[in-house]
Amino acid sequence: MRRPQPIAVLVLLFVLFGAVAQVVPLYTDLLWFQEVGYSQVFYTTLSTRGALFTALAVIVVIFLWANLTFAARTAAPDVLWELEDQLGLPGRVVIEPLIRRFLPAVLALIALAAGLRGSAHWDLVLGYLNRSPFKITDPLFGRDLEFYVFVLPFWRLLHGWATTLVVGTLVLTLAIYVLQRSLVLTARGPRLAAGARTHLLGLGALLLALRAIGFWLDRYELVFSPRGIVFGATYADIHASLPALGVLAVLSALCAGACVVQIMRPGIRLVASGLLVLAAAWVLGLGVVPGVMQRFWVTPNELVAERPFIGHNIRMTRHAYGLDRIEEKEFPAHEDLDARALERNEATIKNIRLWDHRPLLRTFAQLQEIRTYYKFTDVDNDRYVVNGEYRQLMLSARELSYPHLQSKIWINQHLTYTHGYGAVVGPVNRITAEGLPEFLLKDIPPQASGGFPKITQPAIYFGEISDEYALVRTRSQELDYPAGDQNVYTTYKGAGGIPLSSWLRTLAFAVRFGEKNFLLSNDLTGESRIMMHRSIAQRARQIAPFFRYDRDPYLVITDEGRLVWLLDGYTTSSRYPYSDPVPGIGNYIRNSVKVAIDAYDGRVDFYIADSSDPVVRVYSAAFPGLMKPLDEMPADLRRHLRYPEDFFTIQARKYGIYHMEDPQVFYNKEDLWGIPRRTIEGRDREMEPYYTVMRLPDEKKEEFILLTLFNPSRRDNMIAWLAARSDPPNYGRLIVYNFPKQKLVYGPRQIDARIDQDPVISQQLSLWNQRGSTVIRGSMLAIPIDKSLVYVQPLYLAAAEQGALPELRRVIVAYGNQIAMEATLEASLGRIFGARLTPESPGAETAAPARPGAPAAPSDPLRGLAQRAWEAWSRSQDALKRGDWSGYGAEQKRLEDALRGLSEGKR
Repeated sequence: MRRPQPIAVLVLLFVLFGAVAQVVPLYTDLLWFQEVGYSQVFYTTLSTRGALFTALAVIVVIFLWANLTFAARTAAPDVLWELEDQLGLPGRVVIEPLIRRFLPAVLALIALAAGLRGSAHWDLVLGYLNRSPFKITDPLFGRDLEFYVFVLPFWRLLHGWATTLVVGTLVLTLAIYVLQRSLVLTARGPRLAAGARTHLLGLGALLLALRAIGFWLDRYELVFSPRGIVFGATYADIHASLPALGVLAVLSALCAGACVVQIMRPGIRLVASGLLVLAAAWVLGLGVVPGVMQRFWVTPNELVAERPFIGHNIRMTRHAYGLDRIEEKEFPAHEDLDARALERNEATIKNIRLWDHRPLLRTFAQLQEIRTYYKFTDVDNDRYVVNGEYRQLMLSARELSYPHLQSKIWINQHLTYTHGYGAVVGPVNRITAEGLPEFLLKDIPPQASGGFPKITQPAIYFGEISDEYALVRTRSQELDYPAGDQNVYTTYKGAGGIPLSSWLRTLAFAVRFGEKNFLLSNDLTGESRIMMHRSIAQRARQIAPFFRYDRDPYLVITDEGRLVWLLDGYTTSSRYPYSDPVPGIGNYIRNSVKVAIDAYDGRVDFYIADSSDPVVRVYSAAFPGLMKPLDEMPADLRRHLRYPEDFFTIQARKYGIYHMEDPQVFYNKEDLWGIPRRTIEGRDREMEPYYTVMRLPDEKKEEFILLTLFNPSRRDNMIAWLAARSDPPNYGRLIVYNFPKQKLVYGPRQIDARIDQDPVISQQLSLWNQRGSTVIRGSMLAIPIDKSLVYVQPLYLAAAEQGALPELRRVIVAYGNQIAMEATLEASLGRIFGARLTPESPGAETAAPARPGAPAAPSDPLRGLAQRAWEAWSRSQDALKRGDWSGYGAEQKRLEDALRGLSEGKR
């Protein structure tokens, strides 16, 4: 009996190892998809990939086998050719047995590689099979955009596969002919056997026919041309490249025909002549002619030539990013705001965010992390009704940070420390007497106050920084939360996790994670469960990888007191004709998906937020049951939907350019806008959008909006602001408010400069910095109130040593030419507007300190006018001392109005 060869044993072991490496992840993924309730997604994806793999592997094997076998069995040429061969290859007696021996293995490996590579395009195939019309046509060929987004990519994929297969076959066939001496290089030149010549010419004809198809498909790719003044086909593309591609398609087809004709004629002159003509036409038609046309015709008359195509680019880009839905309104930026207007907008003022994310996160860490292994990774803005008031709050989840565990043994990391616990919640503008944030929810166990709902299930098994996997319902004690010197332990009672109900399952996960303790530990039982894919973004991406996801999931506390993460999903494409692309994103985007993930049991629900989006309709048809209508989302979650910041930022940047709808204005960039920039922590950065609760102009009540500012390109004054509405029934509506172009409205950088130039404020900041403290300047917020604009900036103080606690110590308010810095927002507003606002924070000042000689608080209308006159005069004197003549004039006008009112009242 023959003993197996070592090489055969190694190959068998390699195959077995590869099979295990594929089967184990597949099996454990199936168990996970069954746990989350999306096994149909798994089966659809797997069946599509399997069908692609099988189809491609079979086609590749058949095509290669037919050609290579034909080449190997072609009648041998004259034996004298081998004697004249100049390459010095081994003889045919040696080569032919090797070819017969290794050809099946080579074919199998090539087919395997082709199948695996082709199966990676399963989402493109599903898109083609379930395509949905856009009901918008492209401006060049008049085709529905469905063709470019779903159909053309599929055709290009098939064409690419076919071309690769024919080229690979041609190369391998040529190699076999060379090895078998059907093609030899002799002193008299190359010699080619008749059968080999016929075969190679046939493959050449097929390759040229595919090239003709490629040229024809390239015509449609012109709508994605990046060469012109704008993205998409421009003048030179249409008048030079488009005709050239049609000619090249015809020439390639003629060259393919020449190959067929050449089979019946000796020599290769016909084919060679055709290829030379094709190459010359290729160089001239796609290189020389478009360049010459661009330089000598288009450039001297660029606006006239490119005007229609600039219009196409503007129209298609605006639609691709949803900019055509933006409503435009005028915002006069009046400077007549007074105390009565502030009282009418009390809810807006109460929701001005004074706590910045960065210092607040540091403060939360110092006050509420409780243990070193708990971390606050992010602060989220949201709105809740607290004691009947609509309030903007800041929330942060207390998550378990595995890198900060003191002992990182396997039991601690995966069985004992399994979850975070609770959250902290506070109003955006309330501070204690010590300059620290007030809390509506804090501590462990969570303690609610001020009318905020209690948390009934505070455990966070699924979060933003969760570990790879956790094992629950084991014999090991699972830490619930620390309580003084003792710990409180628990056993998981939820529905999350995959039951380890059999030895096979346990073995599979041991192999998947490379962890022998699965098999050796006595803590695991038949009731134990394994939780995997616990990170919020990873969990959603594992189920639906064809969506993009927002960088910032945010936590919601439901009416029942459960913690649920909300995550925004996007449909994107890079195949939208004429639309200007965003690097790394594409040139089409919609916020069509909302994802809800329960922090305790990991349940994942996908909701369709924009049913008008054709891309989301494709995936809804491809994966029935994956997504639900948004109406089916629980009401207590739907109330907390917010317009996503990532999407809004993309739209704002594009709108800064594409609000110009006139091609001539666009070409000259006469009205280019940009997002204001500020120096933050020593670096020049673009201002981030921010959420706030406010009443939009001409609206009746306050609502939760996302807001960003615009300034003219290379200038610092304000030109407009953009608001995205989040509350029903206006969710998703965008409104841009334009400032009068003939009026100067200070921008954030100018307000920063004016603050730095204010002698009182700058002296105070310098004094604080010299006393061992660090002054942290918070975000500059522009708050529209009625039809005026007020700037608010908080100031924090922190000791210079590491880990110091930032304290909110001052609030700067700027309005028109006036600036005030006081201990509270209400005091700063009172300093400018003479308002006596009810303080939000206990113990805080309610207004600016009274000046010596100031009249007492008014008790009748005349005394109220007298108070306003006195305050206007006081502010005018402050402006005079600063040399602020504009502010002085404005206050003198208010003084005149108050005195006139007194005069009329006395009559």
